[in-house]
Amino acid sequence: MLSVLGTRSSGNDGFSRRNFLQLGAPLLGLGLADLLRVQASAKESVRPKSKKSLIVFWTHGGMSQQDTYDMKPDAPAEYRGMYRPISTSVSDIHVTERFPLQAKVMHHISQVRSVHHENGIHAPSAHWMQTGYFGPTLARNAPQKPSFGSVISRTLGAQSEHMPPYVTIPKSEAFGYQGAVYLGKSYNPFEVGADPNSKNFKIPNLALPDGLTLKSVESRRELLKKFDTLNREVDKSGVIEGLDSFKTQALEMVTGERVRKAFDLSREDDKLRDQYGRHQYGQSALLARRLVEAGSRCVTINTGYWDHHNEIEKGLEEQLSPLDRAIATLIQDLEQRGMLNDVLIFCAGEFGRTPMINGHAGRDHWSNCFTVMFAGGGIAGGRVVGASEKWGGGVVERKTSPMDLLATIYQRLGVPLETHFNDASGRPTSIIDTGHPIRELF
Repeated sequence: MLSVLGTRSSGNDGFSRRNFLQLGAPLLGLGLADLLRVQASAKESVRPKSKKSLIVFWTHGGMSQQDTYDMKPDAPAEYRGMYRPISTSVSDIHVTERFPLQAKVMHHISQVRSVHHENGIHAPSAHWMQTGYFGPTLARNAPQKPSFGSVISRTLGAQSEHMPPYVTIPKSEAFGYQGAVYLGKSYNPFEVGADPNSKNFKIPNLALPDGLTLKSVESRRELLKKFDTLNREVDKSGVIEGLDSFKTQALEMVTGERVRKAFDLSREDDKLRDQYGRHQYGQSALLARRLVEAGSRCVTINTGYWDHHNEIEKGLEEQLSPLDRAIATLIQDLEQRGMLNDVLIFCAGEFGRTPMINGHAGRDHWSNCFTVMFAGGGIAGGRVVGASEKWGGGVVERKTSPMDLLATIYQRLGVPLETHFNDASGRPTSIIDTGHPIRELF
C-alpha cells in the first residue's frame, strides 16, 4: 500500500495504518466498514504460501456438452447435434470437430462429464457454480456467498506486491456472483473494463490525468488538492470511478511500472498474439497469462453469452473456434514457459444444455448432467471423470457437485479446505461445506 509521505511500516501489510487513515481512506473513497475490513485483514495470520494460480474461462449461459466434450455420435439426430467427433492425443477421448487444437493437447486436459445440480435457472445456477452454494431465486437474486475468486484472493492474495490478486476480463458477469460479498470489498475482482482485442486497448482503471504521478506528489495537501480538481473532469477521465472500482489498491498500482507492463499486450510478439487469435477470447487468454506471470492469483475470462435456445449451430460457430484456439494456445504457452504445473485452467458455465434439440434448433437449460474442463495446475491430463447416460440426460457414474469442483480448485491452489469465514450474520461458514476434491484428477 502506498505511503505518499515516504514512510512504510515494517510489518507484513506494507503500509502504516496511520498514513492510510490520514490519506488512503478519503483518497480511495473507503467507508468505515471497508477500513475495518482492511485493518482486520492486516491482523490475520500469515497466508499460506503457494505458487499456484488460476485462469477461468466462464461460459455464461451454459455451453452445450453434447456439441463439445461429451458427444453422443450414436444417438438419434435430434440428440447428437450437428458436429462429428474427432480423435485426440489421448486414444480413447474424442471431442467436437470444432476443437481441433484442444484435441492436440488433450493429454494435458481432463474432463468431468458428470457435474450435477438441481436448478435450471440462470441466476441460482450461476451462484451455485461460482460460490458452491445454492442461494438466489428469481425474486431475490442478490449474491449471498463469496465467489471462489474472492475466496482465493482473501486466503492467498497476490503473488507480487501491487498486482491485483483477482481480475475479471473484460468485466465481471452480469449477475454479480463473481464478487466477495461478506468477505469485504477489498476482495472484489479488479475489472479490466475493456476488450483486450480492441485496437487501442487501455485499462480505464489504471488511468490518471496527465501530470499526476507519485513524483509530483510532495505532500498530503498537494495530493488532495490535485484530486479535488478532478471533480470537474470526472466525465472526461473517469478517474474517480476507476479508483472507486478497486478501492483498497494502492496508487502505486496506478502509477507503478510492473502493473502497467503486465497489462500491456503490445509487449508480446505479434506471432504469439496471432497464435492466440486476434479476437476477444484469444487476447483475453494472453492477458490472463501475463497477469498470473506478473503475480495475479485468479483471472476470470468472461466469454460472453452461450444461452443458445435458438439456432445453436449459428451461436456455436461464432464461439467454439475462438475458445478452442484460446485454451489450446494458453496450454502450449504455459508449458513452453515452464508454468503449466503452476497455473490451473478451468472452463465451466452455470449448467449445460438439453440432450434433445428443441423446435427452434436450439438447446435449453440442463443441470442434470454437464461437463467442465480442467488443465494444468497439477491436474493429471488425459482423463475423463464420470459419465453421462447414452443420450446425455443424466449421470450414470461419479455424480459431481459444484462444491466438489470448488474443493478441487482450492486443493490444487493450496487454499486450506478447513477454511471458514463469518457470513453476514456472523456465522462461521465453510468454503467447501460438503464438497470433496475430485481425487481421480490428481
